[in-house]
Amino acid sequence: MKRKLFTTPVLVALVVSFSGVIAFRYNLMGGPSPVPSELAIASHTIVTPGPHLNPIEEALQNPRRMKPLPPEQIDLETLWLARAIFSETKRVDEQALVAWVVRNRVDTRYRGKRSYEAVVLDPYQFSAFSQGNAKRPYYMGLSIHSKVPGWQTALQIAYSVRFAEGDHRPFSAHTRHFYSERSMARMLAPTWAEGLSPVRINYELVTVDERRFRFYEGVS
Repeated sequence: MKRKLFTTPVLVALVVSFSGVIAFRYNLMGGPSPVPSELAIASHTIVTPGPHLNPIEEALQNPRRMKPLPPEQIDLETLWLARAIFSETKRVDEQALVAWVVRNRVDTRYRGKRSYEAVVLDPYQFSAFSQGNAKRPYYMGLSIHSKVPGWQTALQIAYSVRFAEGDHRPFSAHTRHFYSERSMARMLAPTWAEGLSPVRINYELVTVDERRFRFYEGVS
């Protein structure tokens, strides 16, 4: 018996039908080429830029990367600023904020003082340098070459703040006071802080515990 061959129209119909099944199975009908789900998600990921940091903020992110300054780069004024911030705290982020307070006093000629040495030694302003304080000889004796842990970092921070652009301040130029609740006798605030609120710190990645430091502006 002779086998009947498919005619051309029947063959065409079968090919078209089979193609339709493939297209439906792989979602090719009237749409884009198939993309693996993980690639499709990645292609729609929105990248949010991080905060814009000034050079001081960048340094505070990883203080261990700070390289010691060459001795010839550190003048007497920078040394006095470093002594002041090192006497107040050993935390680098707090040191930077205290350094700005000292610089603000110099920049605004607060109490008639025009140099960092004069500001730091101003009576009754920075406790470690007050006459009769047992710690005064230690902090006044710190030199460029002192090998005290954390001291070289304090020198770097002092230098960075002293020569920073003014718009890198974490608060206004009239923020010239601070106090530490933890160091106050009976946890009492100083009289000059009565009725005042601490300023906001405008560094993205710096958060200060108010029990350790509070900063104030506009105090006469």
